Amino acid sequence: MKILKFGGTSVGSAQSISTLVQLVKEQQQKDEAVALVCSAMSGVTNTLLQLVTDAAAGKEFGTGLKTIEDRHFELVKTLLEVKHQNVALLGLRLYFNELEELLAGVHALGEASPRTNDRVVAYGEILSNYTIAHVLKQHGINSVFADARQFIKTDSHYGKAVVNEALTNQLAKTFFGQHAGTVPVITGFIASDQHGNTTTLGRGGSDYTAALVGAAVGADEVQIWTDVDGFMTADPRLVKKAFPLKQLSYNEAIELSYFGAKVVHPPTMLPAIAKGIPIVVRNTFNPSFAGTAIGPKASVNGSLVKGITSIPAVSLLTVQGGGMVGYKGFSGRLFTALAQAGVNVILITQASSEHSITLAVSPEDALTASTAIEAEFGYELLTGKLSKPLVEEGFSVMAVVGENMKQAIGLSGKLFSALGRSGVNINAIAQGSSELNISVVVSSEDLSKALNSVHDALFLSPVKTLNVYCCGTGNIGATLLKQLEEHQEHLQASRHLRINLAGVCNSRQMLWNRDGISLKNWQDELVENGEQANLERFMERAVSLNLPNSVFIDNTGSTHVAGTYRQLFEQSFSVVTCNKIRNCGTFSDYYKDKQVVRKYGVDYFFETNVGAGLPVIKTLHDLLISGDQVLKIEAILSGTISFIFNEYKGDKTFAEVVREAQLKGFTEPDPRDDLSGLDFARKMLILARETGLPVELQDVQIQPILPENCIAAPTVEAFYQELENSEPYFSSLKEEAAAAGKVLRYIGSLEAGKIKIEVVMAGPEHPFFGLSGSDNIISFTTERYRLNPMVIKGPGAGAEVTAAGVLADLVRVAAY
Repeated sequence: MKILKFGGTSVGSAQSISTLVQLVKEQQQKDEAVALVCSAMSGVTNTLLQLVTDAAAGKEFGTGLKTIEDRHFELVKTLLEVKHQNVALLGLRLYFNELEELLAGVHALGEASPRTNDRVVAYGEILSNYTIAHVLKQHGINSVFADARQFIKTDSHYGKAVVNEALTNQLAKTFFGQHAGTVPVITGFIASDQHGNTTTLGRGGSDYTAALVGAAVGADEVQIWTDVDGFMTADPRLVKKAFPLKQLSYNEAIELSYFGAKVVHPPTMLPAIAKGIPIVVRNTFNPSFAGTAIGPKASVNGSLVKGITSIPAVSLLTVQGGGMVGYKGFSGRLFTALAQAGVNVILITQASSEHSITLAVSPEDALTASTAIEAEFGYELLTGKLSKPLVEEGFSVMAVVGENMKQAIGLSGKLFSALGRSGVNINAIAQGSSELNISVVVSSEDLSKALNSVHDALFLSPVKTLNVYCCGTGNIGATLLKQLEEHQEHLQASRHLRINLAGVCNSRQMLWNRDGISLKNWQDELVENGEQANLERFMERAVSLNLPNSVFIDNTGSTHVAGTYRQLFEQSFSVVTCNKIRNCGTFSDYYKDKQVVRKYGVDYFFETNVGAGLPVIKTLHDLLISGDQVLKIEAILSGTISFIFNEYKGDKTFAEVVREAQLKGFTEPDPRDDLSGLDFARKMLILARETGLPVELQDVQIQPILPENCIAAPTVEAFYQELENSEPYFSSLKEEAAAAGKVLRYIGSLEAGKIKIEVVMAGPEHPFFGLSGSDNIISFTTERYRLNPMVIKGPGAGAEVTAAGVLADLVRVAAY
């Protein structure tokens, strides 16, 4: 036999009841014996409680009662043929008459006892199950309306009665024996005491009824039909990538239910657990979905963690003082006082020094708890052995649950690392020796970010999401967004990575969307929905969105934008940039940035500061990490200068080559900006600092390429004229090099702590001799690569390669 329990939403409309009927038919076609346990229609129990309150207060209750009556009568008229309606309507009318008389009595007395409350709310279950029994009969199903008060027996603790399981088992078996071959439609939630008075089983009572009946008759399975697909890996309202779990152990389900996943109320499972009866959670509105099966054993399901759940609002109460240390019986007094005050303690954590105990309680219990502690420990407070209890508001509990977490090395590290990288501060931690649950207390405003971060980090999500804010939409920025759009499917498939463009700005407009700006249509969205650009406002909004795994991408050359990096690090943003201005400032700022990055556990990647898309900085880091020692670095890190010196051969004048470079778009509008060597010097400075040298830009020795007359020319055209006039100077260098079988190269070098950039005559033995076009090249001479230096060569400029380098850095962020 299977016990099918249907919640309020599953019996709340004609359509959902029709689904219920179909499910029963499908079970019977499989020759499965079934019994139903049904709740009151959704919203009816709350309405009945309000009617009792109104009646006791002397208020009118007839309108609300009529609403409930109309709702049930409408169901009968919709679901039953006319010839079957009268009997059902007559029965319902009798129940409504009883309910009206009961409420009239409350109105006359001006009060309602807990026993009266139970009697009134019981009608919600009676009315729905009576209606459903009639609907089943019309469909040829031999059903019987089963008032659970006949066989579920409890004490007289009204509102949350304690079940007499021995007597209940006996009476339930007798009832099922008398109604063999029928489909009992059993009222959930309600029972009766030894005097026959109506009682209720409290929160989750209908689930409890199903478990009690299942245990009594030895059911093969208890199915809980509700309005969700089963237990989810997290609350889908907070974690969009949450997905249903196929299987849970009893212990996992209890832990998840206790900490916020209100799919099944924990105590309701105990009778089924005692008999080892499987519990399956199914969705009435998606009956084809298998749901979540709950049984004695845990399954791996591809992850050590089964789910991440939460309690959205708790208060922290801390008791501390020297008088606690070594005080035997202190904890007993503390928890006894709280129990007597009716305070439920959600979480406990205590330092090994015994100097303090922190408790998480419901916010509504915080004042009561504090008062009870002050009353119990009045003497200790008076003598200074204890401090006054500290109450803190605005917290949430997040719990990571899974039986396979036991003895899993490194799991806690991943959890805390994920929270740290997203800037989530942990206020308290609790883990039992069973290792089934790790609970942390975080600020309520960080709960969503914490859940999403941990969901990604512990491999519950099929992909990891980076929330990206892109500043700068010029040549490089636009190309990057195009590359992201073209490669997003590849990134999800091969890297399990999703880029969510949460914000974009340029010098004119800015736009945010926590759910993502279209990578395909970002330009249209920015124009249509963007605000006037303001960098400070853009930053404030990005921080206030409080998204996990946040990354700021700077595709500008702006000093203003570069100045925000430290603020971003302190807000737990990682930064990816092709803007080299920040790293070329003072060494103290450079060093401080590195310290802040380490402190906040974020990433700061700037591969494209040197060599565009070439893996220069990463290679340098790998050499140093491996213990190698850099002896010398030589480089040509200007595509413009590389092109000019490579093409300055034959009969071409130096001025002709420079003009050709400008026409090809290799130079700035004024070529002297490139030929000054300043940008080259900045790149060499960054390399030197990355090796650990505390150098400043003024420490870089730059040999000018241009004679003074060319530098001092008042206009660009005048500059070109001076280049022509200075051709003898350039040609003499070219001819001298050619006579020696060498070529001219403008090379930066770092050796013995000194940085130089100078014109060099390189022979065939030099790795830069065969350089062509606008390629960059860099040579690392190290202890391991002393005789045969490591050489990296390739395009060192251009939007495509630079954007690709930024994209590679972005993917690296996801790898950490």
